[in-house]
Amino acid sequence: MEIIREVKAMKAYVRSIRNKGETICLVPTMGYLHEGHLDLMRMGATMADHLVISIFVNPTQFGPNEDLDKYPRDMERDEKLAASVGVECIFFPDASQMYPDGYATYVNVERITQSLCGASRPNHFRGVATVVAKLFNIVEPDFAIFGQKDYQQLAVIRRMVNDLNMNVKVVAHHTVREKDGLAMSSRNKYLSPDQRRNALVLHKALLYAFSLVGSGEKSSAKIREEVMDMIANTPECVIDYVEIVDPDTLEPVESIYADVVMALAVKVGSTRLIDNMTLEV
Repeated sequence: MEIIREVKAMKAYVRSIRNKGETICLVPTMGYLHEGHLDLMRMGATMADHLVISIFVNPTQFGPNEDLDKYPRDMERDEKLAASVGVECIFFPDASQMYPDGYATYVNVERITQSLCGASRPNHFRGVATVVAKLFNIVEPDFAIFGQKDYQQLAVIRRMVNDLNMNVKVVAHHTVREKDGLAMSSRNKYLSPDQRRNALVLHKALLYAFSLVGSGEKSSAKIREEVMDMIANTPECVIDYVEIVDPDTLEPVESIYADVVMALAVKVGSTRLIDNMTLEV
């Protein structure tokens, strides 16, 4: 497995693959890999001739009071895990490679970035779209895999790829969960044992909303109210948002007559967690 740290070297690696007429699948990550990441990589290994992952904690998607400095990092561990699922190359640049002196170009996806996480994390998706666009230009993947846990991120990237006519197929992978239902996330390591138990309310609330829609409830307001009460009554849980939205536009839906997505963000202690679920009619 190759570890490549420089953009020029990564582009040379890609040229050697392209010269042989072979394909590439990219799984972008910020490292501190967990089983959810590895599931994406296993999927990627079946889709192309070469499996590449990136590990880059992208500073442009973090706000001034967010956890950039303490975001978990363990490259030695990540290398072993990546090798175990067939990764052939890790692109592991530092910030000076991705944003050299004088850097001044950003990608801004409008409308769908204004709600949900975009409302409480200004410029977050500008940073996400910019770094993903750069990764696509550097690695030139035929396929790129993203988890559905970050539903809005997936929607933003799909919109960017479509609008900018990028030659990559964006593939969604279902949310990977722990046995008790908590969505896998690198940030879960921040949770104390009590907070870890309290965090289960996110998945329980989504399942409850799913059951309400399944039993015929059509009012988004009623479902949101019940879910918010459920979360608010759980210790150390503070709601950022609970929304029911159109799966494509992410616009709020008032009455449910077709499949919708419930998305939520909750601070458990000081750790911000997100989750979502399609509510099927």
